[in-house]
Amino acid sequence: MIDRRSLLGLAVAAVATTLAAPALADLAKLYEAAKKDGELTWYVAHYTTQQAEETGRAFEKKYPGIKVNVVRTTAQVAYQRLNQDISAGVAKCDVFSSTDIGHYIELKKKGLLMAYKPENADKVAEPFRNFEPDGVYYPTAAGLIVIGYRTDRLKPEELPKNWTDLLDPKWRNKVATGHPAFSGYVGTWVVTMEKLYGWSFFEKLEKNRPQIGRSINDTVTMLNAGERLVSFGPTATTLESADRGNPVGVIYPTDGSLLMISPSAIMKNTAKPNAAKLFMEFLMDVEHAQVAVKNRQESLRPEVKPLPGAKPFTEFKVIRPTDAEVSAGIPKVIEKWRDLFGG
Repeated sequence: MIDRRSLLGLAVAAVATTLAAPALADLAKLYEAAKKDGELTWYVAHYTTQQAEETGRAFEKKYPGIKVNVVRTTAQVAYQRLNQDISAGVAKCDVFSSTDIGHYIELKKKGLLMAYKPENADKVAEPFRNFEPDGVYYPTAAGLIVIGYRTDRLKPEELPKNWTDLLDPKWRNKVATGHPAFSGYVGTWVVTMEKLYGWSFFEKLEKNRPQIGRSINDTVTMLNAGERLVSFGPTATTLESADRGNPVGVIYPTDGSLLMISPSAIMKNTAKPNAAKLFMEFLMDVEHAQVAVKNRQESLRPEVKPLPGAKPFTEFKVIRPTDAEVSAGIPKVIEKWRDLFGG
């Protein structure tokens, strides 16, 4: 015999199933429509080439019959390529993923982004919800910029504790950095350092003759090669390199680790709208968070926890400029950087 409590439980479950059904049906319907598109092209600057490809393959595994054409470059190169497509009147890029928030602000002003709210937008962790009021771009990746270093060539007492420590002359010819004209991560970091310490921070840094790559990930390559001992670099790529046995580690600066939130958006002129929408769903889904954490990125989904070795946000200070500061600041610091460092 079924008692009253059991009947109530069954009724609640039935209501929950009924309420959940439309969302599941909508995604199933979207998948069927996306299979007719057959493929999509993803311009991405969030990750290394390896992780970008891994993300594409994970999507293809979850949604067989839809191919992801991954075009991985640095943020500024991706944006330049996108603008060339727009000028030529062609729709090559379906989903655009940059690390420079200013790109989205400009694209939105020009009406070039599609408004679409993914089902998964409400399932990400609280800090990543309600990111953009009009629903034309969403957070799909997050990372940190910290200080990287060679664990085999520096003693604990020699390690820098904050960003300004690396302006000391003892670090001359020992520092690695990226270039703000190529990397949105680097551009945001430059804007942040100028906000905190003024442009004199970089005038002092220039005297230490840093080695300058393009992508922020180039700083890890320089550490691995032994060309530099310390870097302004990403936690993800540095810790991933350490996982492979390289003698590198990270320092969370006492004056703040820079939190990078990188969005994605669907281009309004996409020729593959359903595949693009489904891919946006995936970028905010658990499977993508699992790929991100495996590659030492931060997880947008609360169900997916970080790997051992990375600190939780509660254990260090986080800094982040406003979107307006980044958008207005990056073009300015690129010119100032070129005047000071060249390139």
